[in-house]
Amino acid sequence: MTARLRSLAAQWTTLVPVLAVVLLILTWGRELPGWVVVLVTAILAGSVLAAVHHAEVVAHRVGEPFGSLVLAVAVTVIEVALIVTLMLDGGDKSATLARDTVFAAVMITVNGILGLSLLVGSLRHGTAVFNSEGTGAALATVATLATLSLVLPTFTTSKPGPEFSTVQLTFAAVSSLILYALFVATQTVRHRDYFLPIVKQNEAVSSEEEHAEAPSTRTALISLGLLGLALVGVVGLAKGVSPTIESGVDAAGLPHSVVGVIIALLVLLPETIAAVRASRRNQVQTSMNLALGSAMASIGLTIPAVALASLWLPGPLVLGLGNTHMVLLALTMVVGALTVVPGRATPLQGGVHLVLLAAYLELALNP
Repeated sequence: MTARLRSLAAQWTTLVPVLAVVLLILTWGRELPGWVVVLVTAILAGSVLAAVHHAEVVAHRVGEPFGSLVLAVAVTVIEVALIVTLMLDGGDKSATLARDTVFAAVMITVNGILGLSLLVGSLRHGTAVFNSEGTGAALATVATLATLSLVLPTFTTSKPGPEFSTVQLTFAAVSSLILYALFVATQTVRHRDYFLPIVKQNEAVSSEEEHAEAPSTRTALISLGLLGLALVGVVGLAKGVSPTIESGVDAAGLPHSVVGVIIALLVLLPETIAAVRASRRNQVQTSMNLALGSAMASIGLTIPAVALASLWLPGPLVLGLGNTHMVLLALTMVVGALTVVPGRATPLQGGVHLVLLAAYLELALNP
């Protein structure tokens, strides 16, 4: 029976990403009727679950922290491609698209994914234990990237408005790439042990999943390819249903920025599910790697991409945050630092981060 269930799981996780890409090709750039939107939403949800499955197969093969890095970078690269494509389409709303998307990703990952992981891990295992050295380095990098790219443009005077001059934008882009490359080298080479899951003293590490035989290289490569297809499907189909979401948001009288928040929530679903599942297995460090790695990749890859795209973009590129969002970002980083320093967390810390996410979402609905 177990073998049969595994066979069925392998079949649907292979079939759904392919169906998602086929459906994406058939619906791209077209106005979708109601029944197609329902079908797209169902396939999108299946693609999210398939992406998590294939990411875990790859992670089991390559080990941590490479596994969480693969998922974070894969999602971000596709997300960046989507942002640049939408910005090249032009329009007044494209000026703030990169800023809104990156900030939404930071708040969702640092408060939502991280907070949910800490809450689940601490409720299930008493306290959530992680490596403060690695997690602290990741949070410091996220804080630096966010400040250089999203806060400074509000205060610079070389160009009117919350925009960078060409020289300033080039500096921010190059700095983002350098910091992200340094972090990846630290995480995967020089101090890899800082990012490996740790276990509380006197607690046994026996889990069927941890001791299961690692998949073959061929299986891992197939899963890597299917992971890419699933993520293309997730991001592309989310873009496909965005007009329906926009219509619903406009009909409800909500700010247009809510659309970006909803799309970001959909795109980040694979990381969220993978992080919570790792936290349930008492691998909270893996969850932290996913949360902070996704935030870092979102800034470190998006800013250089939009800086390059700005060479031929028709309109301005607005990166600076408003006062309300800067307060939320500052509070997030202060609370994050206090969470990370002890190297262990209770449900309280998880709840605090989730309340910060709720505040961000509430202010998105009622600015």
